[in-house]
Amino acid sequence: MSTPEEVLAARSDEPHAAGIAGRLNWLRAGVLGANDGIVSVAAIVVGVAGATTSTGAIATAGTAGLVGGAISMALGEYVSVSSQSDSQRALIDKERVELQDDPEAELEELTQLYEAQGLSRSTAETVARELTEKDALQAHLAMELNIDEDDVVSPWHAAAASALAFTVGAILPLLAMLLPPPGVRVPVTFAAVLIALGLTGALSARIGGGSKTHATVRVVIGGALALAATFLVGMLLHTGGVA
Repeated sequence: MSTPEEVLAARSDEPHAAGIAGRLNWLRAGVLGANDGIVSVAAIVVGVAGATTSTGAIATAGTAGLVGGAISMALGEYVSVSSQSDSQRALIDKERVELQDDPEAELEELTQLYEAQGLSRSTAETVARELTEKDALQAHLAMELNIDEDDVVSPWHAAAASALAFTVGAILPLLAMLLPPPGVRVPVTFAAVLIALGLTGALSARIGGGSKTHATVRVVIGGALALAATFLVGMLLHTGGVA
């Protein structure tokens, strides 16, 4: 007969595997950060390339977009995750105090929660008591609040991951625009960006368990529209004598 640990290991690819919340948070910070870096910096350099062939102007605009975007992503992620983690920690602290002040009432509450899930009174009491003896706080957090104390994400880690992902993504269109000869810069950048977006879309779907086709099509079409729009704007500004 298999132990609980062996059962969990054998089914580790299913959504209830330990650490799924943390995994999805890192996915959000990493993949979305990379996508933003690719699209935003690509849009900047393609737009500037539509107005001028100056390598210096393109490099300056692209680098500024990379640095500013990475900082903006880090700040946004820090604020967002800080609010989330503060709320989670407040709930955890509140539950810890309640367990210390009135453990019997908390045990009864946990029992009733299991009864509401369909267990008989005697079974619910047994489950609640055994889980309380093992880790009362974890049992209450999981049943009442659907959170895990270990899944509270550090805002600093999230901010750093987001900034790094953005930077890695942004470097691709910048190099794709600066390295080739001026005559093929724009088509090379278009191709490199759309391929990269396709890969990140497929990766996002693979880790999140969604449709690879739908995710890839969404990001590729969105990226293509962004590049086309900014290139057209650059050309119009150049034609109008603004740039």
